[in-house]
Amino acid sequence: MSTRAEILKMLSDGAFHSGTDLGGRLGITRAAVCKSIRHLALAGLEVHRVTGRGYKLETPLTLLERAQLLKRLGAEATAVRDRLHLLDEVDSTSRYLAEQVAAVTDINGATCIAESQSQGRGRRGRSWIATPYSNLLLSMAWRFPGGPAALTGLSLAAGVALVRALEEYGVPDVGLKWPNDVLWERRKLAGLLVDIQGEAAGPTRVILGVGINGHIHARDAGHIDQPWVDLRDITGETTDRNRLAALVIRELLGMFRLFADKGFAPFRRDWQKRHLIHGQRVRLIQGERELFGTVEGIDDHGGLIIRHAKGRQVFHSGEVSVRATG
Repeated sequence: MSTRAEILKMLSDGAFHSGTDLGGRLGITRAAVCKSIRHLALAGLEVHRVTGRGYKLETPLTLLERAQLLKRLGAEATAVRDRLHLLDEVDSTSRYLAEQVAAVTDINGATCIAESQSQGRGRRGRSWIATPYSNLLLSMAWRFPGGPAALTGLSLAAGVALVRALEEYGVPDVGLKWPNDVLWERRKLAGLLVDIQGEAAGPTRVILGVGINGHIHARDAGHIDQPWVDLRDITGETTDRNRLAALVIRELLGMFRLFADKGFAPFRRDWQKRHLIHGQRVRLIQGERELFGTVEGIDDHGGLIIRHAKGRQVFHSGEVSVRATG
């Protein structure tokens, strides 16, 4: 563990720690402590310094720890132990994981989690905004023997898995908005992005990226262009990201296995039950085209069924932006 990571671990309790104490426990000078604190601040953490008291994080943190995460995974730890990449910082967990599994055949369950990422992606080219050391940024890889056409509905199945993990964590009233937004009281709590690569006849490689808002600092919130919420707002507590990560990994492993065996069908009813705009009047935007209609559900492949003035029509992921009109 780096000196910077060691200092952050000591500061993670949210209490004051003097530079002398930090340096003494690590066997480094106070100047080295100051240097590490500056690096933490540059990484996006708010570290307060008070003369006579020392350094203190603005918000307590639960840092990601490999041993804790694997312990919480229980029996599922064997599925990811040798392919779990736990990083301090990265440009993108999905990009990093794609590079790691590029020349590997058995990639199922390979997972990358980062404390901070500089180029996280959301839908339609948006950036995924996440305060460092405060959110869950996770990607998982899977290989399917067939071609991409057999994976329609996968992102919706992943949404169901994500909601189940959040519910088990203790978050009530979590819902889904087509195609892959996870909402709480109509505000975005989490999202996912699926990268699919493969030939028509297969095999197909999937990299599934997940972002869950644990805590978004006010400084970062200004860059988010839609209503949002984080777990700290919902629970009033610091997010136990090791527990949350274990729940998400467990649910995603189960989702991938079931989808590989039976496709989207086992997830359709559960997804539709949680769809927050089901039966509502909505406005759809597809490029330059705008359409008003009523949501009637999803089809067998996860396409959104809309009834409008000219009849029923199905829209597919990546082509449509849905906005509830009221």
